[in-house]
Amino acid sequence: MDGTKGFTPALGFHVLTPLYDRVVALTTRERTFKRALLEQAVIEPSHLVLDVGCGTGTLAIAAQRQQPGVRVSALDADPAVLAIAARKARNTGADIAFDLGRSSALPYADDRFDRVLSSLFFHHLTWGEKLLTAREMYRVLRPAGELHVADWGRARGLVSRAAFLAIQLLDGFDTTSDNVAGRMPELFGSAGFGHVEETRRIPTVFGVIALYRAVKAGPEAGEISSRGDGESHLARDQPRKTHRP
Repeated sequence: MDGTKGFTPALGFHVLTPLYDRVVALTTRERTFKRALLEQAVIEPSHLVLDVGCGTGTLAIAAQRQQPGVRVSALDADPAVLAIAARKARNTGADIAFDLGRSSALPYADDRFDRVLSSLFFHHLTWGEKLLTAREMYRVLRPAGELHVADWGRARGLVSRAAFLAIQLLDGFDTTSDNVAGRMPELFGSAGFGHVEETRRIPTVFGVIALYRAVKAGPEAGEISSRGDGESHLARDQPRKTHRP
């Protein structure tokens, strides 16, 4: 997929990609916020789940381990980081479809997924890219499907703002300014989501990681969760590059 050129690597520089898991684990309270995100998502065995900007696959693998049998797809624009993710999945026995592609043009059919997840990804995108990504997430979710996001949140107070400068110096001020200004709920609302809420704030050494939940309009979620026939919603004719463990 040619559209994957020009992406931002996980830690801002390709040379740092092998260090990503170690850095995130040491600086972001990764286990805490990802566990909270998955608990919030309430994934059911019949659900189809998509992790956008999956990086090294930690969240996607955890989602499947939490709910064995659930079908998980995970997408990233970085072939190197997907190779790490596929190796991790293989070592843990997880069966996850790792797809190469951009978040602004997801290679999936409309109304396919019950849950879309994303962690520490949106702050790598400009506002325009964030909006395109949120709209694509809305498109691929089934009616009453839910979006669950963990990312850097609004900096409240001088200490939190000063701590977040390290992230901005690494990942760029243009892409992170929306996060520090607390504009993520506005973003999801602009993409069409309803019931948008910031559900939790988790302090870290570099600032606050906020959890968000948003819902695509449609019937009650209970009516949707029984639809486990996801294969009928596949984009059968859409070319995809897939990495499987």
